[in-house]
Amino acid sequence: MRGGDRTRTILIQVGVAAVLIALIAAIGISIAVKQSNKNDTGPVPSVAAQPAAPDAVTGSITDKGEIKIGKPGAKVDIRVIADLQCPACKMFETANAKAIEDAVNAGTASVRYNIIAFLDQSSGGTRYSSRAANAAYCVAGSDPTKFLPWLTTMYEQQPPEGGTGLPDEKLVQIAQAAGYTDPAVAECITSDKYDKYVQKTTKDVLNSGIKSTPTVYVDGKQITSSQELMQPDGLRPVIEAAAK
Repeated sequence: MRGGDRTRTILIQVGVAAVLIALIAAIGISIAVKQSNKNDTGPVPSVAAQPAAPDAVTGSITDKGEIKIGKPGAKVDIRVIADLQCPACKMFETANAKAIEDAVNAGTASVRYNIIAFLDQSSGGTRYSSRAANAAYCVAGSDPTKFLPWLTTMYEQQPPEGGTGLPDEKLVQIAQAAGYTDPAVAECITSDKYDKYVQKTTKDVLNSGIKSTPTVYVDGKQITSSQELMQPDGLRPVIEAAAK
């Protein structure tokens, strides 16, 4: 009996140990999965094609999610943080798109756009800010040389705050009108391909201290003058001064 009791005790201990090991493993897997999900940014956008000419306008998507447009060797660095649902961003774009595009085409400046999404609550539950930011990555990844005209059109057709936002079909039409006819771009827009990435970059930008849009920098200096930001061509003399 003593031998049987001892065997039974050993078997019980082994069984308990096995259960504990299995439980610990399950907990570890659960934590790993949760951590993986937490860190999962989904697909990361990148630029598919570049122009062949060495002095042509080109583009890239930085590791911070900035859509960078410019010629190699551009002296002036412009950074714009914007939400495509933001009325003030539309005012800035209307005032300064030509000045920025002229500087980019001349090789004077490059521009980095952080298109973020923090105004989803202003589009009647349609998440327009996020969908528009996703579309920005879709078109920039396909051909960054057409990004600035696309951006101008997006602001021209900006829906009113508190409305329902533009549907995906309209976003596809705007992209196609700007020259993005590859079916992959339309699929990227309608599938919300980069949504997780948009949410991550938005969080990163807001955590960096950005409080409002548009926030604009020229060579690292924040532009706060309403005249330079909102008056027609207001940013042009700032860019020209920085290029000297």
